[in-house]
Amino acid sequence: MRRAVDLLIFDLDGTLVDSRLDLTASVNHALRGMGLPALSVEIVAGFVGDGVQALLTRALVAVRGVADEAEVEAGLRVFREHYAAHLLDATRSYPGVPEALHALSHKAMAVATNKPRAYALAILEGLGLHHHFRVVVGGDSTPHRKPHPAQAEAILAALGLPSAATLMVGDSPQDVAMARAVGCGACAVTYGLRPREELAAAAPDFLLDDLRDLPSRIR
Repeated sequence: MRRAVDLLIFDLDGTLVDSRLDLTASVNHALRGMGLPALSVEIVAGFVGDGVQALLTRALVAVRGVADEAEVEAGLRVFREHYAAHLLDATRSYPGVPEALHALSHKAMAVATNKPRAYALAILEGLGLHHHFRVVVGGDSTPHRKPHPAQAEAILAALGLPSAATLMVGDSPQDVAMARAVGCGACAVTYGLRPREELAAAAPDFLLDDLRDLPSRIR
């Protein structure tokens, strides 16, 4: 049965855009600045999803086994400066994303990401996707990041729409958990940054291999 949906909330990294190469380049730029070895794209991609501080902390732990607060802060300053200048070097929307968003343009749409809002806006604008979204909420927009419901609550309040008619679309268990916490539906896409088995274990309402199939799953 097709789900009745008035509002679609999308995650960004791993759902709308493939940002792995640019994130990895900036992480490795910060690591090299501290005299540390670089990490592979596959390793860095596994660290994405809980904001840039968590990303840098996990990267430091991966190469050193520990990450003290001062070192994380120093690395973050280098990362942020580099990423702000290079966030569109290789980042692209996933295949089918522009077409899917166009097909869904009669619905209210928003973005909820743990990435800082300024980065999210720059990416959406740079890729020509920003006009689809009425609200963009970043990891610095609310007191709590996903999986806490704060981002979804902020979007629902801004648009005056009920959670029961909302579907969260993301590529991680954090996205599914936020959806459950706020009482909206959850769709997990399998082409992003998390393995299919991990997504299935989070128990979304349904899995999606191609975002172009989303319009046929809702009404």
